[in-house]
Amino acid sequence: MFQAYLRRLLGLGCLTIIDTKGHAAVYGDGSGPPVTVRLRPGAAGRILLDPDLKFGECFMDGDLIVEQGDIYALLEVIARNMVANHRPRTNVERLRFAIQRRISQINDRRAARRNVSHHYDLSYDLYRRFLDTDMQYSCAYFDAPNATLEEAQTAKKAHIAAKLRLHDGVSVLDIGCGWGGLGLMLGEQAADARILGVTLSQEQLTVARHRAQSQGMADRVRFELCDYRDVQGPFDRIVSVGMFEHVGRPNYQSYFDTIARLLADDGVALVHSIGRKDEPGVTQPFIQKYIFPGGYIPALSEVLPAIERAGLWVADIEILRLHYAETLRAWRRRFEGQRSEIADLYDERFCRMWEFYLASSEIAFRYFGFMNFQIQLTKRVDALPITRDYMAEPGPSLAQSMAAERTAAA
Repeated sequence: MFQAYLRRLLGLGCLTIIDTKGHAAVYGDGSGPPVTVRLRPGAAGRILLDPDLKFGECFMDGDLIVEQGDIYALLEVIARNMVANHRPRTNVERLRFAIQRRISQINDRRAARRNVSHHYDLSYDLYRRFLDTDMQYSCAYFDAPNATLEEAQTAKKAHIAAKLRLHDGVSVLDIGCGWGGLGLMLGEQAADARILGVTLSQEQLTVARHRAQSQGMADRVRFELCDYRDVQGPFDRIVSVGMFEHVGRPNYQSYFDTIARLLADDGVALVHSIGRKDEPGVTQPFIQKYIFPGGYIPALSEVLPAIERAGLWVADIEILRLHYAETLRAWRRRFEGQRSEIADLYDERFCRMWEFYLASSEIAFRYFGFMNFQIQLTKRVDALPITRDYMAEPGPSLAQSMAAERTAAA
């Protein structure tokens, strides 16, 4: 049954499967780099039962061993075939669709804090080994073909700052502030700026506060352990980068209603999130179970109605297509370069889990219609200039000045 399943699935590529008796079977048309996989007892049955979940689990548990190539190469072979053989949702997928949209994405305050802790309260020592020096854990902006990860993350922050159109004395709310890098940068860009960053991760809060203190900015850039729904405004600017993916579809209206409540009448908000170009879907089961419980990647058709009902203007939408694929590739390669040290922090099973997460996420952006969107929001129709020129003008100079500051600090 497993061999028949693979023959139906794998018409492209060059994949060799070695079974528990040592027998090798080759699948595909021979195109692309060869990949060889060895299966331990029970792996074939598990995968056949629920491939969307069990394939990743088998790799994580060491029951699926990539002997030639790597996990990314294996996933790429599968992705090429899935794109070529598009199929309707299975009954299992339909059930997951219904459950996720009605139950697992509720994300009330208690669930939101628990879900955030699951991922973001992992060791800071883990994240610093594969992120850029400013600890940006979201899509970078590759504005040059050969940009490094550090340069692309600097460009991302400059791009966002340009869209926020800061001014002296500005008050800014950073929803989901991470380890504080964006908030600290915004605090440097406008005289007398007052920044509040909120997070549900105790680990991130500790690091962000330490950074603000060490940079002499704690009086202007504050970080709090707080749910965004409990913040009191108003703020001249609101920014949210890489947090909307954790809100959950049942909470979209509350999210944008909160932005509308907290935003000053002449204010500007910028929401940066992963999205999907296709119709609404479900979170990949392995990612849902092991990496981002409660998370969901929205289609724009799910987001815009909530913005409309909140009474906000969509001043601009920008789609970043392959930027996150390149970001994930950089993270994946850095993770591989630090793998032995990360295994000492955790263990081999953890490393395989994260290798599957990083590789499958990159595949999603290259093959399955995932992208990033930046939605700029206002309350007033005249809160921003009527052309987009202002977004480009300060961006490069700001990025250059930030890069120069980073070089000087080094």
